[in-house]
Amino acid sequence: MAGVGIRFVVDPPSTPELRDEIVTLWTAVTNAGGAVGFVGPVTEDDVRPFALATLREAADGPDRLLVGYDGDELIALLVLTDNRFHLKAHWCVLKRVMVHPDRQGHGYGQALLREAEALARKAGREALHLTVRDGRGVEEFYRRLGYREVGRLPGALRVGPGDDRDEIQMWLPLT
Repeated sequence: MAGVGIRFVVDPPSTPELRDEIVTLWTAVTNAGGAVGFVGPVTEDDVRPFALATLREAADGPDRLLVGYDGDELIALLVLTDNRFHLKAHWCVLKRVMVHPDRQGHGYGQALLREAEALARKAGREALHLTVRDGRGVEEFYRRLGYREVGRLPGALRVGPGDDRDEIQMWLPLT
């Protein structure tokens, strides 16, 4: 990933500035077509309550927030979510994986996911799971990084009237 200058921070302090930056990033990603919990167009007011709830869950643990900066600019984030069930303690779920639309295609997403893998390994996790909204083609990106499709929930995501999409389940062994 030559040329990718990204600095990662795990569980940064939840300052008002960080919260605003995350809401702005989340809104930009959604409005560019990203499947991160909304269907665009959205405003920051639409995203803020959901984003703040996600940040509270990470701050209270056991979820972990991973953010990426280029210089002082927040450009990427994801949440490593604990399963909260002892029979699934050996793996975790990646949620809200996002890179600013202006920075996509330059290796930042790959760097973000590799950092998440390292964090999960350090925590003793043996695998990562994530879901992808069908119809965006993003599953190919994850496949290139070693994730494999392990199932689909047909029509599980209703993105609009008459527009149901499959939810694609993807898995990455870390051992």
